[in-house]
Amino acid sequence: MTEKLQKIKAFAFDVDGVLTDGGILADLNGELYRTFDSKDGMALRIAMMKGYHLAIITGGRSESIRQRFITCGVRPEDVYLRSRAKMEDFADFCSRHGLLPEEVMYFGDDLPDIPVMKACGCGTCPSDAVEDVKEIADYITQKPGGKGCAREAIEKVMRLHGCWNLDVDQYKRNF
Repeated sequence: MTEKLQKIKAFAFDVDGVLTDGGILADLNGELYRTFDSKDGMALRIAMMKGYHLAIITGGRSESIRQRFITCGVRPEDVYLRSRAKMEDFADFCSRHGLLPEEVMYFGDDLPDIPVMKACGCGTCPSDAVEDVKEIADYITQKPGGKGCAREAIEKVMRLHGCWNLDVDQYKRNF
């Protein structure tokens, strides 16, 4: 596992069930609402400031998803909404950033994520992912989706790389 994690230069995420607990509220107008863990958001910000590339690849369609992750340092063009062919979006992300698939840790929790999890350098899932995903995952976090699972894995990689720390001045400049 350490060898796989040493190669990681980027993180890519599904949203519902990974960066959220999977629950979605809907109002009468069809607007969907999600809650996100602030610790996951901080880990994304730290990773961005340390030079890691970040992507969101989700079937979700709400522009609120894009806006949430822009505030975490994800570039707008690296937020793939309405993704129905996640491998295509994953390949686009890798190509645009000059990444090899084995340099990306991908976080997924359900069946549409399996192809990317098999293709990336380290397929990662939360502890409450569906069984089919757990069976093929390289790393299963101790935390469930939406409850710090992204933070757990990002921190593990960055500690291994010796760069898990927060430069407050840089943080103030970026956020």
